[in-house]
Amino acid sequence: MTSQFPFRYPLEIIFRDLDAMGHVNNAVYFTYMETARVKCMMELFNITTLKDMSLIVAEATCTYKSPAHFGETLLVNIAVSRMGHKSFDLLYHIETDDGRLVATGKTVQVVFDYATQKTAPIPDDFRRRVARRQQGWQPPTP
Repeated sequence: MTSQFPFRYPLEIIFRDLDAMGHVNNAVYFTYMETARVKCMMELFNITTLKDMSLIVAEATCTYKSPAHFGETLLVNIAVSRMGHKSFDLLYHIETDDGRLVATGKTVQVVFDYATQKTAPIPDDFRRRVARRQQGWQPPTP
């Protein structure tokens, strides 16, 4: 099911990611989602530097499904699940390379013009790139 996500980014779990119990600390999953989100947004907004990313994260959630451990490779699957006028949602499914679901998440991004310090409409080019890349992708059923 997660292989149908239009974007997939592999991440190796390193020692720094672990908590005292020997598995990935809950807060680290937000960094995993952020890493995938930045790569995905740079592609979809067709930008090459972070200073050109005109987004703010308005909300972030994560649901933990199973522990992940040192040395495993995680695949962060990501897709745009909702598109509004000035904001959009991203869904995440984080799984091991053998397909075990580790966590799911969601973030809400708002397009933001840092020069005017105001929200802005989602650019049409972004909408077209999402539609082309996702080609009718539908979120998995819970």
